[in-house]
Amino acid sequence: MIAKKARGKMERRLSAALTHACEQAKPQLPGFCWLTHEVDYQRFPESLVVTWVFDTHVNLAQALKGEARHSINDLTAEALADAGVDVSDASRHLDVDSEEDCQREHGGDWQRRLRSKPTRH
Repeated sequence: MIAKKARGKMERRLSAALTHACEQAKPQLPGFCWLTHEVDYQRFPESLVVTWVFDTHVNLAQALKGEARHSINDLTAEALADAGVDVSDASRHLDVDSEEDCQREHGGDWQRRLRSKPTRH
């Protein structure tokens, strides 16, 4: 758990570090569009999940088969470390998705889609 006063500071650090990871990933990962994170600060850092979003399900599947999977994990681990988030295995805090799947399953409503995903931690 993180103290209430420290939440804003942590959120800013996380956002900055993940934005940097996103910008690094765009030229490296075909079809990668953006990323976001969700966290329940009552269960921090266990509840932290970083979702990487690709344009299509095909590009997402390709990324998970190849070297891109390692890049996603490495970039996430670096971002979390840069933000001062201590996790033993960054891959446990990763999720991947696609714009195409969100459109088909949730009408493009990302807030609803992210809320509907099961909590892993």
